Amino acid sequence: MAVILITGGTGLIGSALTEAWLQKDNDVLILSRHRARHRHRFPERVTLLPNLQAIPAHQKIDIVVNLAGAPIASRRWSAKRKQQLYESRITYTQELVAWLSQRTTKPDTLISGSAVGWYGDQGATILDELSSANTGFTHTLCADWEQAANRAVEFGIRVVIVRTGLVLSPQGGFLSRLLPVFRLGLGGRVGDGKQFMPWIHLTDICHLILFLADQPNARGVFNGSAPLPVTNQVFTDTLSAILKKPAILPMPACLLKGMLGEMATLLLDSQRALPEKAQASGYQFHYTDLTAALANVVKKTKK
Repeated sequence: MAVILITGGTGLIGSALTEAWLQKDNDVLILSRHRARHRHRFPERVTLLPNLQAIPAHQKIDIVVNLAGAPIASRRWSAKRKQQLYESRITYTQELVAWLSQRTTKPDTLISGSAVGWYGDQGATILDELSSANTGFTHTLCADWEQAANRAVEFGIRVVIVRTGLVLSPQGGFLSRLLPVFRLGLGGRVGDGKQFMPWIHLTDICHLILFLADQPNARGVFNGSAPLPVTNQVFTDTLSAILKKPAILPMPACLLKGMLGEMATLLLDSQRALPEKAQASGYQFHYTDLTAALANVVKKTKK
């Protein structure tokens, strides 16, 4: 039985990971500033703690999963918001690694979040974990986030970085905003629709993290995205077909930029990222086909 500490454990991926690890008879510690708000969501055997300092020095921790970070798409990227995004990821991770370095008994593994935004806008170029990046805010944010996590290597901790794509889930995520619009027949491609969307089903991102936690030789960066990324146009057409609704109202890039400012890059940038290291390590995806993945999510989503 292992003890897992999850930061950001009340979020979409963290909650699903907690359930999966509990099913394997492990103990889970979750850091949350709003324990009372989230207590009802988890079994009593899950320990909710307000901060790192609340964890006793003698508490055994085998694996740390670092998913903390303010939602990147919740509001426009003003200078203040960018600072909040930075501090909630980089500053927090720096504090986490510093705390780990001071513990007498350190965890074996730190699995830390990142995103495919690390690569920047790359068009149709195929991207694996060795690919270079194009500059921009998302690259800088992810690069600094990864660098902060990698400091844990200095203290003998195995570090794994997961660059997550767009997560398909019935519980939330970006689909929670798209589905109501598409169900009304008001959906459409974004921009010219040629930008690639590196998607992954919630089941796979959770099982990939579980897999990497159990692989002592797995180190460094792994792309957390399905093997077959698709363009925005293909994604739009697929979702439209599953819902049996038209999707003929495109969102022009200029209008999107006017509405969202720099944050529009989240929808317009293209990352054709492939999970080469995950597959080479032996991970087998549950969902490689977008139609099957979306059909599963839509079936479980309330109208």
